[in-house]
Amino acid sequence: MDTLNAQPMYHSTAIHAVYARVRQLAHLASDAADHLIDAVDLLDHTRAGLPVELGDGFLAVVTEQEARRGAGRCFTLVASLTALGSSDALATAELFAVERRLRGFAPKYQPPALSPTQESTLRAVARGDVAITSGKPYLRREDLRVSISTIRSLESRGLVMREDCPDWFRDERVHLTAAGRRGLAASFARPRSTAPTATRPPARPAATAARAAVR
Repeated sequence: MDTLNAQPMYHSTAIHAVYARVRQLAHLASDAADHLIDAVDLLDHTRAGLPVELGDGFLAVVTEQEARRGAGRCFTLVASLTALGSSDALATAELFAVERRLRGFAPKYQPPALSPTQESTLRAVARGDVAITSGKPYLRREDLRVSISTIRSLESRGLVMREDCPDWFRDERVHLTAAGRRGLAASFARPRSTAPTATRPPARPAATAARAAVR
């Protein structure tokens, strides 16, 4: 919010929507963090043989199996709270960039020249939909099509990077780099050039009927 508040701003319907979405995302992230802390505390206290709060101020020592079930419930809540967070964050960023461009605030950076496949992959990475498993893309959505060659091409241009993933089912996560974030933000609402259309030459007039026979 501090970064958003530092921008020279004006009040419009779109900007009000941006503020509302950012506040909502901040609350969801804070709630998710609280549940993760609860899960860690539950597991740590159980391993140390300390009592944990079970609600209404009631303290009890629980078994490790009970602690794992409780932590699992916390993780389920976190997954539910953050399920749409990355997609909504991307949509909010685009709404903000589009509105500012319409008001005459052009981005400082030029968007990178990307093919439609590269651009859709960059957006998928921004949403957190792309990971790597056994050297192949692992996608969170069935409607996505991402190839490892496209990821490598974006890596070679410094737009995305990989890092080890603690998830058992994924080897690496794919993230935007700082250059990737700048490039994606600059691409929001940019004027798209239309392909030139070929203009047909005017049709030739139809041949006139043969003149009357020679007198």
